Amino acid sequence: MQKEHRLAKREDFNRVYRRGKSAANLQFVLYYLPQKESGPFRLGVSVSKKLGNAVVRNGIRRRMKEIIRLGGEDLLPGLDIVIIARKPVAEMDYEEMKKSLYHVMKRSGVLKEKKRNQSSARP
Repeated sequence: MQKEHRLAKREDFNRVYRRGKSAANLQFVLYYLPQKESGPFRLGVSVSKKLGNAVVRNGIRRRMKEIIRLGGEDLLPGLDIVIIARKPVAEMDYEEMKKSLYHVMKRSGVLKEKKRNQSSARP
């Protein structure tokens, strides 16, 4: 993940937790907060020790970041986002994780609106 898309400081995480809004499903909790200055979205990922040892947690974190990196153009700019993985994520494969992550992002409203194809619309 590029540096301008990282949320790394503890204060930033705490600000998003305190002032931000949240959405959740069984696998993920997503907190989001608009930034003071508009810019690219910034992402922070949290994976608890309850999910497994360091190897398991880092694998989960890498898959989550890769899903966001590949679908980053779908996210609204100017948001700070923190995603927390819940216990069921440990048994999920990449495609299941992607589907669940997009579900919680769509539910929270952090995804850009998809424009309808005008040519297929009926008069």
